[in-house]
Amino acid sequence: MAEALQHRLAAQLLQRIQDGTYPPGSDFPSYRSIAAQHGVGHGAAYRAVQILRAAGHLEGQPRKVLTVRHPAGVRTLADPDAEWPYGRGETERSRPRADDDLALRLGCQAGTQVSRERVELLDPDGRPAMLVTSWWRGRRRAHATARISVGLHRATADEAHLLGLPTGALMLLVDRTRLDAAGAVAEVADLILPADRWTVGR
Repeated sequence: MAEALQHRLAAQLLQRIQDGTYPPGSDFPSYRSIAAQHGVGHGAAYRAVQILRAAGHLEGQPRKVLTVRHPAGVRTLADPDAEWPYGRGETERSRPRADDDLALRLGCQAGTQVSRERVELLDPDGRPAMLVTSWWRGRRRAHATARISVGLHRATADEAHLLGLPTGALMLLVDRTRLDAAGAVAEVADLILPADRWTVGR
């Protein structure tokens, strides 16, 4: 019965999104205010909101203000090696030791200390567009060419949190390897993009 209530409430809230009561880009009411407006418990309201979030109707980080998601417009990342033309959000840097997979990609021995940088790239309106995590050895150096491959990936909890998506959302994983003029690996990167918003060129 509780499950039926939360699904019924989610359907009512979705109707309000679809009829424009809560337009795309607007703040969505908190589960506490939804509970008060609809005369239901906080638990049912919270689960109804999570149903809408998991279905992709809402975006944002849990326990913060959620917004009504704009209908997905599919864009093409024409050149995954080009500089991002818009803003940057959170940037995280560290100096980990390469595991076996990363060592293979960088052409170094496992356990080598490398530099890591994860950057949140933003759309022109300030919303998260993708995450780019890069690794390199020594000083960061210029590259001449890049190899690109594309696969699928399920968003981890951390990635989903930063992109305002549900954990496990389907993502494109772009594996980018930058090569210097001599053909040696200068840097590798993973680009994580929501699969319902992006295609990748090249």
